[in-house]
Amino acid sequence: MRFGIVILPQDSWPEARRRWQGAEQLGFDHAWTYDHLSWRSLADQPWHATVPTLTAAAVVTSRIRLGTFVSSPNFRHPVTFAKEIATLDDIAGGRFLLGVGSGGTGFDATVLGQPEYTPKQRSERFAAFVTALDRLLRHEEPGSGGISFEGEWARAVGARMVGVPAQEPRVPFVIAANGPKGLRLVTTFGSGWVTTGADGVVGEDWWAAVAGLMHRLEDTAVVAGRDPATIDRYLSLDSGGCYSLQSIGAFEDAVGRAGELGFTDVISHWPRAAGIYAGTEAVLHRAAAVISRQRARAGK
Repeated sequence: MRFGIVILPQDSWPEARRRWQGAEQLGFDHAWTYDHLSWRSLADQPWHATVPTLTAAAVVTSRIRLGTFVSSPNFRHPVTFAKEIATLDDIAGGRFLLGVGSGGTGFDATVLGQPEYTPKQRSERFAAFVTALDRLLRHEEPGSGGISFEGEWARAVGARMVGVPAQEPRVPFVIAANGPKGLRLVTTFGSGWVTTGADGVVGEDWWAAVAGLMHRLEDTAVVAGRDPATIDRYLSLDSGGCYSLQSIGAFEDAVGRAGELGFTDVISHWPRAAGIYAGTEAVLHRAAAVISRQRARAGK
């Protein structure tokens, strides 16, 4: 089992730096931040930009993997975004993970004046976005004249990446998906799959839905001719009506249940002082001790 932590981009850099470095020192395998322009109940609070935050985090850490949780085409074009991600991964020394999803219907979906797309349109746009990023982040062949593509949702004419990717063949994609079309994207393009479970359910019903999604992913992979074991499976533990770091008992229970379902990675949120994900860093440190003990038992 690998362990991740989400650090919301709300704090000024002196405090944010302490948290990003702390995530590495506490032994987390990966650390993430949301890729939104603002977010739900926190829309009136400070909220910093994603790529500069992760770039700064890359400079002050050396081991931990860093990622977006998750990026979407709601306000990003694949050409400019690919250039930013490739540069970030170069600065990070090949430690970046690209979490990517279709994009919700909240603030980010309309802030640029775009219409409210239907679920079908968002699915089609997502597929086009992932396909374009897959091509761009592999970089162009020398002398090719760049990368061009034409589509309903995005176009490129001779886009230039230049050089070679920091990771081969490109940045790993961790794709957020629950539906059949999204899961097919996972089996085609994903190094990993991430889920927050089913919307609108909590408690045991949420865990049952998560188990069903895991089976659906495995079935989709088999149909696509891919070994499900080649796909890393990430679960956000802070969904389903429970915050995993509200207590050490809650954390250990959630981690154990995720492991029983076959998840390879779990992700929690750094405790906030109040509101959503409210908790204390004392519990975070106790969770880090649990992680350390698990690694010791596994001989890692």
